Amino acid sequence: MTTAAAHPALGAPLVERVLARYRERTLAELLRHIPEQSPPYLYDLAADYPTRPCKGLRAALCLATCAAFGGSPGRALNPAVTVELFHNAFLVHDDIQDGSELRRGEPTLPARYGVEVALNVGNATNLLGLRRVMANRRALGGELAWRLFEETELMCRQSLEGQAMEIAWIRDNACGLTSADYYRMCLKKTSWYTFLYPCRSGLLVAEGAGADAARLDRFGWYLGAAFQIQDDVLNLVGEAEEYGKEIAGDLWEGKRTLMLIQLLERATPAERARVVRHLSLTRSQRGPGAAEDVAWLLDRMTAYDCVAHAQEAAAGLVAAAAREIEAVLAAAPAAVDGPGDGGEDAEEAAEARAFLLALPDFVVARGR
Repeated sequence: MTTAAAHPALGAPLVERVLARYRERTLAELLRHIPEQSPPYLYDLAADYPTRPCKGLRAALCLATCAAFGGSPGRALNPAVTVELFHNAFLVHDDIQDGSELRRGEPTLPARYGVEVALNVGNATNLLGLRRVMANRRALGGELAWRLFEETELMCRQSLEGQAMEIAWIRDNACGLTSADYYRMCLKKTSWYTFLYPCRSGLLVAEGAGADAARLDRFGWYLGAAFQIQDDVLNLVGEAEEYGKEIAGDLWEGKRTLMLIQLLERATPAERARVVRHLSLTRSQRGPGAAEDVAWLLDRMTAYDCVAHAQEAAAGLVAAAAREIEAVLAAAPAAVDGPGDGGEDAEEAAEARAFLLALPDFVVARGR
């Protein structure tokens, strides 16, 4: 069978088309549920990040998974909004914790309004996500709503634990990490809320509360790790205008990426000492020579092929993800027309399957 996954050049336009369509649906529904009456600097700013240019990947995954496994995307729209709200709350809090200056090509909320405002907006966005979780009971029934609540709690717990790992590594200046440590963090932080949670939610809506939501876990884990590696690579060598965030920001923040772990393993003792010294200081503690140190770190990573190593690792993970989704879809019955909000049909189901098959290659080919 010929699929978009076998032809990346054909798959990218399909992925972009599906992302755009599902993002439009999700954003319209998300904005509909943001309170119109708001104290200053609260609910109005909860719409800031969602309305900036972005892919809408997580919500699209929820809707596409539902369609691909025979469900109506209309029934999964509220869970998709939930996914998107929690994602944007994480982004706001990430920007506070990382001291990030740019998000999607514009100043971050903490950079523009201050940490106090941004923290409250992140909490408000989580509250809006919780309200959407509660709304599932009325729309989907108590049993399925409870399963989705359990999935949400699991995602939040895993993501917070992954974030705690990353923060601890920077705070404690961990310089003896291995690739396995990095992948463990990816599973908890990136894979769970970017891929596993949206896929599991969409699958439950499609097949009901008794569905085996773990069927797509390997797909989500492999793809999440590849996605994080590509994000880290773009942070170093991406095009600033397309990437939309600060180039080399991870080096300024001391994030333990796969490239940095490789550099610490391959550097000479003198080079390693310089890396460790740079990492021991916070961004605000570094003096006027910090920009030179960051440029030197990037040069050393290039010299030791750390970026190429990371790209090879991402390619291997993508290949594993492609095998997983092909196997799971091959074992699933083809979707047929059925009742539901918006009138799910076989054409949308087929396109959703093609989207899932093409997504692995897209993850490592993207520029932002």
